[in-house]
Amino acid sequence: MIPHFTPHVLFGLDPIWVSTAMLCLTYGAIVWDQVNRAVVALIAAGGVVLAGALDQAEALNGVDWNTIGTLTGLMIIVSIAQRSGVFQYIAIRSAQLARAHPAALLLLLQLVTFIVSALLNNITTVLLVAPVTLAITRELRIPPYPFLFGEVLASNIGGAATLIGDPPNIMIGSLAGLDFNAFLVHVAPVVVVIEAVQLLFTHLVWGRGARASDDNRQRVLAMDAKAAVVDRPLLLQSVAVLALVIAALIFQTTIRLESATLAMGGAALLMLLENWQHHPDEQADKVSRTFTEVEWTTIFFFIGLFIVVHAVEVSGLLQLVAGRLVAATGDNLAMAGAIILWGSAFFSALIDNIPFVATMIPLIKSAAPAYGGPRQIEPLWWCLSLGACLGGNGTLIGASANLTVAGIAERNGVAFGFVKFTLYALPMMIVSILICQVYVWLRYF
Repeated sequence: MIPHFTPHVLFGLDPIWVSTAMLCLTYGAIVWDQVNRAVVALIAAGGVVLAGALDQAEALNGVDWNTIGTLTGLMIIVSIAQRSGVFQYIAIRSAQLARAHPAALLLLLQLVTFIVSALLNNITTVLLVAPVTLAITRELRIPPYPFLFGEVLASNIGGAATLIGDPPNIMIGSLAGLDFNAFLVHVAPVVVVIEAVQLLFTHLVWGRGARASDDNRQRVLAMDAKAAVVDRPLLLQSVAVLALVIAALIFQTTIRLESATLAMGGAALLMLLENWQHHPDEQADKVSRTFTEVEWTTIFFFIGLFIVVHAVEVSGLLQLVAGRLVAATGDNLAMAGAIILWGSAFFSALIDNIPFVATMIPLIKSAAPAYGGPRQIEPLWWCLSLGACLGGNGTLIGASANLTVAGIAERNGVAFGFVKFTLYALPMMIVSILICQVYVWLRYF
């Protein structure tokens, strides 16, 4: 729903044009990739406020603080946990399980990401998997980019499979009255097929040509995984807190707490466990180190981008476009499904899918009488879910998980630019939506 705020743009300019122009300039600067994306997003956020497209209070209302809190809390947990050596342990064991073959590792890590993303959410998953991936590739001395790229796609695909895997699904399930089992029955089958295609894609592009030297492979196979654990008590504490947070996230709807509360609560608990036995001066050093290791570039990029996208939302552009998508279909349910599926995919690749889905939900509900009632429009909800979740794979800025991995990669010296990602990801996204189109047409229309 559009917020009750009336823009007062300088010189009486149309807020739709001003906010859209700012959004385009923001994306153009990100594609240009000569200025840090966090700086670009924050300057653009200030620009929409100065132009009058938002005031300061409304700008802050546009920030999804639940996402920001969830990201920050999980980053803190991961930062503390990695000091114990747990990720190095997992990395060595995973590499040994795959016999240190890069192609097998590429497949294994994507499958793990896909499964965990369906049970948790895609942002949580990549925060856990990316450090393990970097540790594995560092030991084998192979390029980490193909692994991180495949995990980004797998996280968004896996997140589409369940009610709790991706924020758009949570919104759709809540407002359309669809439960966890409904998503498993209607969305999960096609998502499994898409993941299989994605695994084949990454294998053909990178896996079949990936090689590690015999010396590096033998060195990894000979490693003692247990020796990587440098702080066993911290490992046990980290695993316990992480398991507690994951369990809480799984039962989030039952305990009625937001993911940010759970993640930040877990972070605070783990910081307490790590510090309570130490002298206050040592505690200060440890806490400062923990906060320093948070991916603040990613956090502030999200804050700026949320504000810019919110300006577009407040201007009425998203509502205008979404309304025309529904109106253009008349009473043809199959055409409505196709337009919602493809429209959601491409809009989600260009802007954050959360405000778009929030705008589409009431419009689809209002169109129910034209299609025969609420039960008859259920296929439209699956089209919206698939399009919004899978569309996030189209560009680097299409989903929160993409940007989270990009931030972690760049912090570790791995280039993760917009153009390169899009050149590989967009074709895969289009293929996945084509598969969805065939699926929904055969099953529902």
